[in-house]
Amino acid sequence: MTRPHLTILTGASRGMGLSMAQQLLAPDHTLLCISRRENTALAAQARAAGATLEQWALDLAQSVAAAARLRQWLSQPGTRYASATLINNAGVIPAIAPLSALTPDDIAQALRVDLEAPMALTAAFLSATEGWNVPRKVLNISSGLGRRPMASQAVYCAAKAGMDHYTRCLAMEEALKPNGARICSLAPGVIDTDMQVQLRGADAAAFPDRARFEQLKSGGQLDSPEAAARKVLAYLHRPDFGAEPVADVRA
Repeated sequence: MTRPHLTILTGASRGMGLSMAQQLLAPDHTLLCISRRENTALAAQARAAGATLEQWALDLAQSVAAAARLRQWLSQPGTRYASATLINNAGVIPAIAPLSALTPDDIAQALRVDLEAPMALTAAFLSATEGWNVPRKVLNISSGLGRRPMASQAVYCAAKAGMDHYTRCLAMEEALKPNGARICSLAPGVIDTDMQVQLRGADAAAFPDRARFEQLKSGGQLDSPEAAARKVLAYLHRPDFGAEPVADVRA
């Protein structure tokens, strides 16, 4: 019997995350989706595709509980799978405003989801699967804003810059292990998602770059979630995945 490939995907209920989940549904695949809510249509698609799908409705701001549940779930024998992959895709942006206008709760909530949760889930995934003698990968969905500063986006920029840099550190750690995981923090390009709607709808007085995001939309420069998902998954399956710990699909 052929062993299935395991993928754990956060933020899978909408946008590019949902498109990645849909494209991963296959009879030889086990997909665990972690999102704020389950997607009933995705469950129906999994049944039609003959894929194994499990969905957890979790708030990733509660990263300690989420990581503990993942670690426990992964205590199952690794010989069940041909490979194991974690995709940290979930992300939020706080109110689009100067840092001085944000509350401590705004800041903490975004950093928990955008940086703390990916790190906690990655630690749980790598620890629980370290004894599995199968290929393992971690794909962190980053952003160009982790590499370029933007006014009124300090928290999101800081979280994505942190994601990039912890990925660099993690790649060095895993390279020292006999069966170390391959790691990459990947910017997926600009995508026509709810986050873009937020940016285009922000107060122009508080967000100097709003016109740029309006131009991306009007100029047809945004990828659809489906197209972006195809590019990201194609990058994940490249034979040189992880050779560069921080990368961009457009490079």
